[in-house]
Amino acid sequence: MNSTRYLSFSKSPEEREVLGAWWKELQDNHGDRAALRRCTSAAEVAFVPAFHHLRLELSKITSVRPESLARVAGVLSHVKTYDETGGRRIAQQIAAKREGSDQGRVSDLRFRRLLAIDDKDQLYGSMIRILRLLKGEADIPSLADGIYWWNDGTKNAWAYDYYSVALEKK
Repeated sequence: MNSTRYLSFSKSPEEREVLGAWWKELQDNHGDRAALRRCTSAAEVAFVPAFHHLRLELSKITSVRPESLARVAGVLSHVKTYDETGGRRIAQQIAAKREGSDQGRVSDLRFRRLLAIDDKDQLYGSMIRILRLLKGEADIPSLADGIYWWNDGTKNAWAYDYYSVALEKK
């Protein structure tokens, strides 16, 4: 029986480990990180060797959609802190209150605009702007899964995560 295995950074420890190791190595290699950070689209990311290190490592485990993975690599180059301790998925982090404020780190309006995006190149720029609002802190596996699999199912899951935190009472 031939079973299809889908890439999942959140659910597969092996894929999560490859992604985390790649990101940590990127933090130590400022030239590669800067090259990825200068990219404005997945097409530009494809010209950066650091992306191909990730692609080739993941290809040993499962099949990979290069253009989707390029988007993930480009956005992850903007992550400064890998939030491994909080246990919150990225949409929950987006909804979390700012310190000393009742407001979320990303407003409801901006979040709804994010969910309205269908064009994946537009998603690339929007996710980088959201990461700036999060001060570069993110749960890398859930962020990577969301970008890689951006579709109505992802948007639906992010909406449930966002509003479960945003509407929490103090």
